[in-house]
Amino acid sequence: MAEPLNIAIAGLGTVGAATGALLRADTDLLTRRAGRTLALRAVSARDRAKPRGFALDGVEWFDDPVAMARAPAIDVVVELIGGADGAARSVVETALAAGRHVVTANKALLAHHGNALARTAEAAGLVLAYEAAVAGGIPIIKALREGLAANDLTRVYGILNGTCNYILTTMRETGREFADVLAEAQKLGYAEADPSFDVDGVDAAHKLSILAAVAFGAAIDFEALRIEGIRHVSAADIAYADELGYRIKLLGIAHRSEIGLEQRVQPCMVPVASPIANVDGVFNAVVAEGSAVGMSFYQGRGAGAGPTASAVIADLIDIARGHRVATFNQPAASLAKPKAAPSERHRGAFYVRLMVVDRPGVIADVAAALRDELVSLESMLQRGRDPGEAVPVVLTTHETEEGAMLRALARIARLDAVLEPPRVIRIIEAL
Repeated sequence: MAEPLNIAIAGLGTVGAATGALLRADTDLLTRRAGRTLALRAVSARDRAKPRGFALDGVEWFDDPVAMARAPAIDVVVELIGGADGAARSVVETALAAGRHVVTANKALLAHHGNALARTAEAAGLVLAYEAAVAGGIPIIKALREGLAANDLTRVYGILNGTCNYILTTMRETGREFADVLAEAQKLGYAEADPSFDVDGVDAAHKLSILAAVAFGAAIDFEALRIEGIRHVSAADIAYADELGYRIKLLGIAHRSEIGLEQRVQPCMVPVASPIANVDGVFNAVVAEGSAVGMSFYQGRGAGAGPTASAVIADLIDIARGHRVATFNQPAASLAKPKAAPSERHRGAFYVRLMVVDRPGVIADVAAALRDELVSLESMLQRGRDPGEAVPVVLTTHETEEGAMLRALARIARLDAVLEPPRVIRIIEAL
């Protein structure tokens, strides 16, 4: 049998500890799958005394993860520290410079520095593996890069953040508002004490930028993403969506067309009959559309100790087998920044909720603003009358260009009868 693959883990938090435990618990199974022993040789974390859930006997402890990354006996460094810069970036750069393969679950690091890291790794004949960075237990990177290699992909999209999906699902099931459900998610451990990266869409955007690079063989271009979170989604919006035959999901969407590559993370209304509308709770889902296969759908747990550790070890097994593929689906040296599709050229339908003074002529003024931008109304909902008081009005449009829609909304927002900024959610029909 081949020599063991000697592994070091930087970061023993939830995922790091689960990875160490799996490496130690399933040695016979992993050896059969990999064709050689996956040997945990070194670890590094902040607190040496903290229980990790697996035995550390025979494993060298490093207080400095960067020193561990250059240790001579190590073949692969697993980076599970997190963050786009700081120790995580130093560990990965040091490991590659020292001739070590790298496995990481760090989507922020890849979104901001993945292009340079991929060039460094490939130039040195090393592997930079990151299945665990996107959608946890769903093997979506392998699916896009290998299983769908014969396809010209045109669109990849999905639910990429379990925290947001849990919040939106619970709001729909209970009728409660965002802030209340977020507080509950924090108590249950589904949301961080500072939930901004999740609920403001940044986490999903990191993942989408990686998926887009793999799907389209392009350099990661995180700065080109349009990012919108779910803080403004209300219980009323979710109830109206249900009445209209939709569910609201935070989607990451990358779409390549003749006008360029569109990348956006936004709350969207999706038809209730579509598969992705029925992915609830903390689950993730990814859909890829290819020239030969059509639509393929992947669903599973997007985070958590077990699913993420499973993805880390899958990458380790590939390295042990000698499996080598281009980091982002084609040689890193050939990757080019994709042409960004102008956001104002995006075509789609829209849901708009207005809070207006109930008086004659208001709807006519709103309709005129839409008419002048050639935006066609599909439906309008108004419940009851309350002359002189504030009432909600809900509009949906036919497909139109986003630039025209935004110009119309800006004019509507300036009407003195409109009491608060219009609430807008994109409608995605073809899913």
